[in-house]
Amino acid sequence: MLQKKSTEITVGMFVAAGIAALFMLAMKVSNLSDFNNDPGYKVIAEFENIGGLKVRSPVTMAGVRIGRVADISLDPESYNARVTLDLYASFDTIPTDSSASIYTAGLLGEQYIGMEAGAEEEFLQEGDVVELTQPALVLEQVIGQFLFSKAEGDE
Repeated sequence: MLQKKSTEITVGMFVAAGIAALFMLAMKVSNLSDFNNDPGYKVIAEFENIGGLKVRSPVTMAGVRIGRVADISLDPESYNARVTLDLYASFDTIPTDSSASIYTAGLLGEQYIGMEAGAEEEFLQEGDVVELTQPALVLEQVIGQFLFSKAEGDE
């Protein structure tokens, strides 16, 4: 009887550890594990295509997280995606001529914005617009262009 009870306790602990591991994995994938409420400043970047970019996706510079995507909307005049970046206040020396690109990270295909510093003496402020942007690389478009160019080459 005692043997059966210890086996049940061991199995229960193993199941609880598995559930905790799945919960931590879900938090890591959904970017909720590192919630930062520091007041920062918002800048805007317009992209032709954002792919699978989502609100709360990270914004990085040289591999360091400097902020998050705060909002995504469609500009009614240019029909581009208007992405609002919430940059942390500690990173207030980003030059105004910096560029923003959309990259894919990891096997799950999570997309994030990578910024590269410019050389200007002035720094981004609340409400500024990042002028130099590079849209997301959509794999289906690349494959389609490759196949189309191959088909043209055969004729």
